[in-house]
Amino acid sequence: MTPQVTAGRMDVRWDMSYKSLQRFGSPGFFPEGSILSLEGVVKASGAWNGQLEPRGDKTQGQLVPGTYLDLPEGLTDGAALDRSGTIRFEPAGLSLKFTPAEGDVKVNSDDSTDIQYTGSWQWDYTAAKYDDYQKDIRWTEGLDATAKLAFLGTKVSYIGRREQDLSKIRVKIDGQEVTSGLVEPGKDSSGNPMTGTKSQEVLWTSPQLDYGPHTIEIINTESKRAYLDAFQVFISDVPEPPEHDKATCTMQNDPGAIDVTVPGGTTTPTDDPTNTNSPDPSNTNTDDPNNPNPNNPDPDDDNDVDSHATVGGDFVRVVTPTTTTTATTTVTPRSTGPTATKYYRAQVANTPSGGVETGVAPDEDRPPYSLMAGGMALVMGTAGGGLLLRRRRAEHAGGAQ
Repeated sequence: MTPQVTAGRMDVRWDMSYKSLQRFGSPGFFPEGSILSLEGVVKASGAWNGQLEPRGDKTQGQLVPGTYLDLPEGLTDGAALDRSGTIRFEPAGLSLKFTPAEGDVKVNSDDSTDIQYTGSWQWDYTAAKYDDYQKDIRWTEGLDATAKLAFLGTKVSYIGRREQDLSKIRVKIDGQEVTSGLVEPGKDSSGNPMTGTKSQEVLWTSPQLDYGPHTIEIINTESKRAYLDAFQVFISDVPEPPEHDKATCTMQNDPGAIDVTVPGGTTTPTDDPTNTNSPDPSNTNTDDPNNPNPNNPDPDDDNDVDSHATVGGDFVRVVTPTTTTTATTTVTPRSTGPTATKYYRAQVANTPSGGVETGVAPDEDRPPYSLMAGGMALVMGTAGGGLLLRRRRAEHAGGAQ
C-alpha cells in the first residue's frame, strides 16, 4: 500500500500479487474478455477521517474451471485534502468480483475432469475419417449410460454425430427433463432417417436460462450407439457481477499501518520595525565580531536561504505490530535565490519485512509541502498479516477458488 500526499490531494495505491500457489480460480467456462475486479478498503484517521476504496480491473483470457485468474496491476483511489496534520492509513479488507464475458465455449467430450460419465463409454481418435471437434469423440452402447456437465451460463447445446440407426437420447437440465420427446440423432434436422454421417451436429439446445450454475445430462435410452462430441456453453450479456461470483477477503492478524504527517504551509511574517534580529544597515561586515547579527547572511548573496522557512518533524512513520523501526524524513532547504524551495526525502533506517520503500518528491516547481511516502507491500500471507478469503461457493464443479 502506497499513500501519496501532494498539495491538495491524497492518493493511495495498493499493489497486489500472489505469494503462493493458492490463487483465485475461474468458477466456470468463459470466453476471452471476462473481468476480475478487486476493491480494497483503506481506513484513514487523524487529520482526515473516512475510508478510501482503491479499485482495479483485469481482463482475462479464455477460462476453464480452476484456471488461475490474473490480478490487476494495482488498485487506486484518492480524495481532496484541505488540512495539515497526521493521517493514519490502515488496510481493512478486499473484495473480489467476477464479471463473465458474453460469448460461448465448447467443452470437449475428452474433458473427463469436467464431464462426469457413468456406464461404459469409449473414446476414439477420429482425425483420419471424421471432422469431430478436436478430432476425437466419445461413444457408448450401454443402456442408461450418462454424461453430465456442470456449468455457469445462460444456455447450453449438446453436440454429436448424426448417422443411421443411433439410439434416442433423453436430456435433462438441472435434473429435470425439459423436452416433451427424445433427441433422435438417427434422423436429420428435417426428421428423415439418415443415410450417411454428419459430424459436429447440434443435436439439442436448451431454452434461455437465468445466469448461474446449471447442469446438463444426456442419457442413452437404448442398447444402441450414442455419441457425445462436445457441450457448448453460452453466456449472454451480464452487465453486473453476479452475487455467486463474488468473494470477500478479510485481514488476518494485524497488517500494520502507515502514518503520514502533512505539514502546514510556509508563513512569512510582516516586517517589524522593532525586530531585534534585523541587521544594522550601517554594518555590512559580517566578519566583524562586533556585528550584532553575525549569523545574518549578506542580502546580496545568491546563496541565501529564506530565514522564515518552516522545517522539521517526522512526516512518514511505518507502524507495524512486529517492529518499532520507524521511517523519518530529512528536510534540506536548498537555495533558489531570494525564495527557498524545500525538498523532502522519506528515509528508512531499517526496512522491516513488508515495510516501506523510500520515495522522493519530484523536483518540480510546486507548493513546498509536496510529499510522497513510500508504500508497504501487502500481499496475501505476509509475515505480519495477510488476507483470508471468505468465498460464496456455488454448488457446482470448478467453483470459485
